[in-house]
Amino acid sequence: MPVHTPADHLELARAENDSAVLHRLARCPYPFVWQALAANPCTAPGTLLELSTAQDSVWNDNRLLHLLAEHPGADYTVLRAVRDAVAAKLAAGERPYAAVLALAGRTELAAEEVRQLGTLGGASARLRSQLDQRLRLRT
Repeated sequence: MPVHTPADHLELARAENDSAVLHRLARCPYPFVWQALAANPCTAPGTLLELSTAQDSVWNDNRLLHLLAEHPGADYTVLRAVRDAVAAKLAAGERPYAAVLALAGRTELAAEEVRQLGTLGGASARLRSQLDQRLRLRT
């Protein structure tokens, strides 16, 4: 299927299972395609890692980081990159709270690695409370 329009890119990012094709799509300029790749369970960790540095706008970036933090194929390297990106956003006063809470549920990361996010400037008291609660629920 030839890919010519943004809609074609989006459809392919949602439905494709070939990791090489998905990796090529990560280089397209559309944040909605990046998000579709981050939601596609067939997207390989190397592609997820590349997506962890993609930037567009506060809303799109935070949504992408949340999807990456929840991805079932995200390994320690990917989750650590997401954690670092989230930490930078919090330090800059942004609020990637959904990604923080998703990271709290990932046992690949040590609880302390995630708990540190609550100490950064952009973390609210409510986020810290929810973060502590999620970390306590880990088994």
